[in-house]
Amino acid sequence: MTQELLYDPLEPATLEDPYPLYAEMRDKAPVLWHPQMKSWILTRYRDCRNVLRDHDLFARDRRRVGEEIPEFRQSLQSLDPPEQGPLRSLLMNSLHSRDLDGIGVGARQQIAAIFERLAEREVFDFMSEIAAPIALTITADLIGVQEPDLQAYVAISEGIAQRMDAGLRPEAAALGDAARRELNQLVDRWFADVERPGLLNDVRRSAPRVDVPDYYIRNTTGVMFNASYGTVFATAGNVMSTFLHRPGALEQLRDERLLTTGVDELIRFDGPAQGTTRVATRRTMIGDTVIEPRQLVLTLMAAANRDPEQFATPDELVLDRSPNQHLGFGWGPHSCVGALFGRIAIRELIVGLHAAPTTLRLAGEPTRRRTATVRCIDVLPVTFRN
Repeated sequence: MTQELLYDPLEPATLEDPYPLYAEMRDKAPVLWHPQMKSWILTRYRDCRNVLRDHDLFARDRRRVGEEIPEFRQSLQSLDPPEQGPLRSLLMNSLHSRDLDGIGVGARQQIAAIFERLAEREVFDFMSEIAAPIALTITADLIGVQEPDLQAYVAISEGIAQRMDAGLRPEAAALGDAARRELNQLVDRWFADVERPGLLNDVRRSAPRVDVPDYYIRNTTGVMFNASYGTVFATAGNVMSTFLHRPGALEQLRDERLLTTGVDELIRFDGPAQGTTRVATRRTMIGDTVIEPRQLVLTLMAAANRDPEQFATPDELVLDRSPNQHLGFGWGPHSCVGALFGRIAIRELIVGLHAAPTTLRLAGEPTRRRTATVRCIDVLPVTFRN
């Protein structure tokens, strides 16, 4: 195992394009100890998937190894099976009963209205003027709550995203926890508000059947809202960036037969979720490396999604790739509950781009957000003009 290989996910070149470094890590140090994060980093597909699906050996709930978790951070995400089962089932059933295609049509109409308003602008920011409002509106529709103020919510979501990198930037922990408390206060107001059709109403009606404290229900509602908004926002930016650098890809997707496989391939190719952490519950081995109890293991899912042992020509965008068992939505008992919704949101973005007045073009240098766990563009200047 090579310990001289340095992995700094916040280094500017890595933020811009982490995939060459991921390939080097897979080749030279697929199980790499990171002293700053105090974690083992995995980059091979088979290792990442094995860890994500083995909840007995690799826990999401760190209370299983004796850690204290503050109440305001306890949610579906911090529960392992079998405790997570009833709450996860409730949410999955609610999501599948929603009119997701109808929400998608609403998103398509919103995209068209935004494009019409921006058509005469010389330059505009795709992230703040398209990705953010669309992500917020469709998330509020899905959850069934009054849409929050856009700028206020953008700040909350960014704070939570920064909190995920506290292992690299300890100062982000306090800011992120403050953002999470703001989100929880917003959820409390939603619970006190009038009932609207949506996931929140289902949760309120079904909560008595779920054997968890009330704060789990509320915290999980906030987590789902933020996960939906953040995933759609970041994915929209990454997808748009891919199209701007590969304009032929958007044109190919006019063939509706490619939409389903194409959306998954775009997420595999450059998705927002870079990695997620588990904690070892007992001594084990990954390859020839010993993992001790209570040690952290970071599965770099974005690196796994470019593993040539799993994906042929992994650095190419293959819109009809099948099968495509990427880890962009995670894997196992903690895989993304809203994966189907996320796919629909990106599908509608693609359809909306096809219906735009003309093809969007890059109008300046994009800026990447300085976050490691979530790969996200901060500013993406674009134009409809030639």
